[in-house]
Amino acid sequence: MDVQEVVTSLGGVTTRAALVAATTRRDVDVALRSGAIVRLARDRYALPSADEAVTRAHAVGGVLCLTSAALHHGWAVKHVPVEPHVCLPRGRKLAMQRSAGIQLHRRDLTPDDISGIATSRAATLLHCLRSLPFDEALCVADSAARDGELALLRRVAQEARGAGAAKVRRVAALARAEADNPFESCLRAIAVEVPGLAVEPQLTITSVTPHVRPDLVDRELGVILEADSFGWHGDRVALRRDARRYDLLVADGWLVLRFAWEDVMFDPEFVRGILVAVVALAQRRTEVLCPRCGAA
Repeated sequence: MDVQEVVTSLGGVTTRAALVAATTRRDVDVALRSGAIVRLARDRYALPSADEAVTRAHAVGGVLCLTSAALHHGWAVKHVPVEPHVCLPRGRKLAMQRSAGIQLHRRDLTPDDISGIATSRAATLLHCLRSLPFDEALCVADSAARDGELALLRRVAQEARGAGAAKVRRVAALARAEADNPFESCLRAIAVEVPGLAVEPQLTITSVTPHVRPDLVDRELGVILEADSFGWHGDRVALRRDARRYDLLVADGWLVLRFAWEDVMFDPEFVRGILVAVVALAQRRTEVLCPRCGAA
């Protein structure tokens, strides 16, 4: 994958280390010089659309909101918006031609809800967790947690009121700093909706040597879910390393599932169907191995 594709797959914003790991230092430097990516802050890179979003929000006298605000704050999202989300006060008029190229939202914001050209970090989390689909909301929450905002997530959840407050609290409670990227967050969003499946991100498994940290683990069922990206498995060395790791886990008794980015992001029903079937398989296996447990 080229640098822009990697940034897109990582949610529209990422670190230099992650980019270099998936491409090369030279590729990253060339992309930065050419404008294919832009620097948001120290060691934080994004797609050019991040700068374009700021320009468009300025042009209409609005502020970035929802996933556009999340990107502005350096948080990854499931899908980078083609047109930026811009918020204006409810009563302000805007000519139709001036609203072209933006997704316009109407909301009365307080001064505390605004930080520069975007909604504040707290307001952005509240709006995203309340309004976005569950998987998209979890992507933002996980990214904020990686950014050290677990306390803010808890405060936003505690203060949420009205319609959607229960969803805000649920997503905030599920947020995990261990989730590496939106790909993993979306896979976990599907998994937590599957009855009988209880996964945690990046748990270390010490029963194999060398120890491994799969993307998602259900210790009770002995199930491992891996979010497999071609960008990190595209050469012979990586292929051999991962094949050995999966073989060791299977020999150790784990059920290992590997999911492609396209299926997780665009065909969640397929993924869910596989997970439902695997839970049933794991439960049947438990009954065979432990008849007394099955009878209970």
